[in-house]
Amino acid sequence: MVQSLPFLIVLLPFGLLFGVLASDVGLDLAQVLGFSVLVLAGASQFTAVQLLSDQVPALLAVVSALAVNLRMAMYSASLVPWLGKASGRDRAAVAYLLVDQTYALAIQHYEMNPRLSLAQRLAYFYGAAAAMCIPWAISSVVGATVGQAIPDGIALDFAIPITFLAMIAPMLRTLAHKVAALVAVIMALLLAWMPAGTGLLIAAPIGMAAGAAVEAWMERRQKGKAQ
Repeated sequence: MVQSLPFLIVLLPFGLLFGVLASDVGLDLAQVLGFSVLVLAGASQFTAVQLLSDQVPALLAVVSALAVNLRMAMYSASLVPWLGKASGRDRAAVAYLLVDQTYALAIQHYEMNPRLSLAQRLAYFYGAAAAMCIPWAISSVVGATVGQAIPDGIALDFAIPITFLAMIAPMLRTLAHKVAALVAVIMALLLAWMPAGTGLLIAAPIGMAAGAAVEAWMERRQKGKAQ
């Protein structure tokens, strides 16, 4: 929980901003809270609200939000070696509480402490989730309640890019990581014309493939030197 606290610097403004935008679209307080508690995925929530504000059909808004959230499938796959033996109840709880921040903290902690027991890994994940998911819901309600009183000069949307930079930067430890990030960024920019952020769904696997190729090349190079 203590290690999660720095994320609140950007998570709270992020939640406030969602509350403001959702309120502007016409959602009432109960709907804003329900949205944050049931969906619990900032990027998907922003996508859905933005599309609803553009008078897009609700079904398309839901499908687009799900598409943006498909990155959680990649997160889940990388957590299987660490949490795959947990009970069905715990796996369901982790799936529900899995957001960018809890994933980034957990996977980094597990890799740095590979001898942790399953109970310790779950406890760490739940601690991170409690410190971030509960304030997310509260801040979105506060944004919907008092958001109109926030001056226009205060740019809350700064929280979105800073959050992702804070998560990604410490994880770029090898050349393969850096190549994967660079390729993904370039592809995301090239595909920015695609609707509702769906270009990210193409950019992400291309970046992963580039990183995997570099890692395979480095392993072959090391084996060649060893011989």
